[in-house]
Amino acid sequence: MASRSVGFDSYFPLSFVFEQDVECKSRDMRWDLLAVSVVYTSVMSLFTASSALFFFANFVGIFWHVGIASDPPGHSSIAGLVSNILGKFLPAMFCAYVMYDKMGGRRLLRGLTAQVEKTVLWLGACWVGALTNYTLDFIPISRLTGHDLQQQPGAKAALAIIVIVLFVIVVKQIWFFRQEGRLLKYLKLYALFVGGIVICLLLPGLNLRIHHYILALLLLPGTSMQTRPSLLYQGLLVGLFINGIARWGFDPLLQTGASLQGDAQHGSPLPVIRAPEINLGEALWTANFTWATPPAPRFDGISVLVNDVERFRTYFDDGEGSETSFLWERKPELRHNEYFRFAYMEGTQTWDYTKAGKWNTEGEWTEMKAGPSKVRARQLEESEVIKHRR
Repeated sequence: MASRSVGFDSYFPLSFVFEQDVECKSRDMRWDLLAVSVVYTSVMSLFTASSALFFFANFVGIFWHVGIASDPPGHSSIAGLVSNILGKFLPAMFCAYVMYDKMGGRRLLRGLTAQVEKTVLWLGACWVGALTNYTLDFIPISRLTGHDLQQQPGAKAALAIIVIVLFVIVVKQIWFFRQEGRLLKYLKLYALFVGGIVICLLLPGLNLRIHHYILALLLLPGTSMQTRPSLLYQGLLVGLFINGIARWGFDPLLQTGASLQGDAQHGSPLPVIRAPEINLGEALWTANFTWATPPAPRFDGISVLVNDVERFRTYFDDGEGSETSFLWERKPELRHNEYFRFAYMEGTQTWDYTKAGKWNTEGEWTEMKAGPSKVRARQLEESEVIKHRR
């Protein structure tokens, strides 16, 4: 399966480059599979009058397309991937039944004769939601937590726009419910939802994490009416549910701070790195890095990334085995820049890394800028960590 590549002016261990003059007939089959899946679901939508057949056939087809082709979870073999998706499929089908029978699917789709509108609005929006790793990837919000919103550029503005759009949609849906005489019933339901969310927010030691599959379940009851906007909204929400489960599974609504951290910044102190002692010999270039005393005793070690791969770590109180500097060697003919990041350790925990300092091809050192790096450490296996050289 193809993946997106990012240009980089240096190297990694076991890295490789593609020869420019070599032709290869291999191509990304995901788009061919997408065409087949879209044709299948569109034909099913256009030529079936059964609301149940329409809903469940499309749900199953799109679920397996997302899980196997467009946004599969991490896997080491095809058999492992199929096993993973099968484990999610059965509980997802139970949720699909609840969505169809109890959360507005049947009421919206039953007796609907506008086949083209159903296909374009409901099915089209469902594909948009299911392919959210492509269609909504431009939105700079990865996780809806206060910590992440502070760190992600543009996240607050994007959230404000989303809230405004949702407010307009909610007002319109409230008007439709009022016209049908069902407003009070649904106000009670959403009051119950809000009460549950408030209780979750008050629980000590746990953080509320509204995954997009949970967001879909919360909003789906508000689409239980036969209007064109409801077709669009319900299709999008079902697609979001499919993508969330097929890719990530049923992650919990309440999570600890550690499980939510991921690759976000910790806000921890950063090592103070002195200017390296650089020796540009004829046969070997060396750069010797030293650091200031850590600001607190709990920081008992230091980790160094070279080109975003951990190549050195040491603990300050290891006696004779303790390293007080980091020596990096390279050959003069290596015509690549090298990038260095440093972080304190606390036991086996690695805290925030500095921004990258650069040792360029001319042997000149460029200091790292202030502030933590947003790059997560890509660590080698312990046996591959080399303390002194490549």
